[in-house]
Amino acid sequence: MSDASYPTLAQTVFDTTDARALAEFYRQLLGFAYRPGDEPPAPGTDDPRGRDWLVLVDPAGNRVIAFQQVDILPPSTWPDPAVPQQLHLDLTVPDRAALDVQHERAMALGARLLVDEADADADAEPIRVYADPAGHPFCIFVDE
Repeated sequence: MSDASYPTLAQTVFDTTDARALAEFYRQLLGFAYRPGDEPPAPGTDDPRGRDWLVLVDPAGNRVIAFQQVDILPPSTWPDPAVPQQLHLDLTVPDRAALDVQHERAMALGARLLVDEADADADAEPIRVYADPAGHPFCIFVDE
């Protein structure tokens, strides 16, 4: 249901120097699918739509994340402020065991661990901050 009083958020868009690779990273990490027509081409064939704009959808078919090809993208240097985050995703899991499972998945898919506060004191939320393969930061934390 749409309310004309407010715009509707269609998706979050990431700039990247390799749209297909970053789309594939998030597709596997989050369990999304390609929008019809954005699927990877068959091995050994050219991509007729090009690789400059790809969209991932959730299980209900709603657009969630898009990837826009750019020629140059300096990766974030966060926590060093030289190149700020500019945007990051917060992803949650239900408990510490799930955090550890998702940590292994993210690392296997090519994430780089930036900050690990999963073993922080009991008053702090367990959280890990990563950079995706293009350098965009994202967090996975226990939603308590």
